[in-house]
Amino acid sequence: MLLIYSDEQEWASLPDGERNAIIAEYFVLTEELRDHGSYVTGSPLLPTAAASTVRVRNAEQFVTDGPYAETKEQLGGYFLIDAESDEEARAWATRIPAARYGAIEVRPVLEVGAEAPAA
Repeated sequence: MLLIYSDEQEWASLPDGERNAIIAEYFVLTEELRDHGSYVTGSPLLPTAAASTVRVRNAEQFVTDGPYAETKEQLGGYFLIDAESDEEARAWATRIPAARYGAIEVRPVLEVGAEAPAA
């Protein structure tokens, strides 16, 4: 999983032309991942203003507006890719435009079987 973090206020303040050029880079990268057979899925996320956080404590549900934590950089999207190694995943991560002005977290996905474990 390639988790894309950046400052969403900085992103929103970019001129339309610059933002559109970066978006075009994402489309090119997505096509390259597909051509390589590495693309599984990916998507941008709406800004944190559209987020909510859910917690359940003692069977009571609590919902708060916004993300879990206040941070300088927010989770703005992701790519789920099929990579042969951590090195290959990191190589793809360096190609994500946000790596130039934010951060890309590369995290292996724990594979879980389709059946629930016996109780």
